[in-house]
Amino acid sequence: MEAQWIADRAALRTLAVRHPTWGPTQLARLLGYSRSWVKKWLKRLQEAPPHDLEVLRSHSRARHTPPPAYDPSVVQRIIEIRVQPPEGLQRLPGPRTILYYFHRDPDLRREGARLPRSPRAIWRLLHQTGLLVEQEAHEHHLLPRPGPLQEVQVDFKDTSTVRPDPSEPGSKQQHVVEICNAVDAGTSIWLDAQVHADFHAETALQAVINFLFTYGCPPMMTFDHDPRWVGSRSGRDFPSALCRFLRCVGVEPHLCPPHQPKKNAFVERLHRSLKEECLLVHHPGTLQEVRTVTAQYQHHYNQKRPHQGFSCRNQPPRVAFPTLPTLPPLPDPVDPDAWLQALHGHALARKIGSDGCVTVDGETYSISRALCGQQVTLLLHAPEWALDVWLGDQTIKQLPLKGLIGHPLPLSRSIQLMLDQAFERQLRFRRQRLVQHMLWA
Repeated sequence: MEAQWIADRAALRTLAVRHPTWGPTQLARLLGYSRSWVKKWLKRLQEAPPHDLEVLRSHSRARHTPPPAYDPSVVQRIIEIRVQPPEGLQRLPGPRTILYYFHRDPDLRREGARLPRSPRAIWRLLHQTGLLVEQEAHEHHLLPRPGPLQEVQVDFKDTSTVRPDPSEPGSKQQHVVEICNAVDAGTSIWLDAQVHADFHAETALQAVINFLFTYGCPPMMTFDHDPRWVGSRSGRDFPSALCRFLRCVGVEPHLCPPHQPKKNAFVERLHRSLKEECLLVHHPGTLQEVRTVTAQYQHHYNQKRPHQGFSCRNQPPRVAFPTLPTLPPLPDPVDPDAWLQALHGHALARKIGSDGCVTVDGETYSISRALCGQQVTLLLHAPEWALDVWLGDQTIKQLPLKGLIGHPLPLSRSIQLMLDQAFERQLRFRRQRLVQHMLWA
């Protein structure tokens, strides 16, 4: 490349001698370079002898002398920020965080001392003082970032500092108080935090509905495979009431594969900060205390705490994104059967019972006593609101779907319908677990 650059600079000198009236724009178009490049090299060539070849070589941008040392007060301030984090920061600040607080120090501004301008300079000073030990590099793969409010990730965070009351029934439960958090994957803004003492399928759905009333309907919401979201661990039946409701209001529910928290990375990363910087610092012991410290930390997280995500660039999320796009509100009325269209062609495997029936989503469908014990495939035919029954490679029957409404409902009625379905599924799931427990005993 250097040889080609030398040839281009020599051509520029030749053209400038042969055509002294040509301006930088004409020379730049002919050589395929920018006007600034032409002006820079014309100045250098005019200052050198006409046949000097050394002037055609590139000039190194490296420093010829070592940079001046930083003032001791600057180094001392970096050490103080590292050892005693300011503004209630409840974690050990790294070079980017130190740089954020460093340039806001009014005393250093008044002194006029030379300040580090990059995290790399802070990194070197921390190494020199022994406050930072270099770790082995890990391979990272960047996730594609959606736009603001295009994907909202939702998950539960248990508050382990709240202990169950041993005198009350159910005191052996692991999660006494939980926080339902919603994080925008595009901006890393902590949108919502709802604290509840007993999250189950019904209250989890209500938490999502509260979020939709506040912010509107994003194109996608991401959840893990918690039974309170998906309805059952096996997923044998139709979607849970939550997934049905979201599809009915125009939101696509995205369920992460089991045991892959990296697919829900933004809310999982929030949970780490929430645990280390809030819950393990304040040790809330009651439901009200959890609500208080969570609300305080949420404001600190969004408005004051520098976020090192690529979208925020070492700024608090609400500072990096002071405004958010407006999402469409919940529709009214709602088609309670709209979720069927997304499941067209969905197949279910069932074994016909002794009574000639199969059960799908809590509903009993009669097929034939003559096929008792046979394995059949039920294929959802959404346009006809029916289940096609396949035995081998032949369709033997078509069953009309049960439990459908058939007409739009007001928003409030649709919400109540989905909450009732979530409650019914919750009871059904508990009965199944009780039966299994009795069989194993």
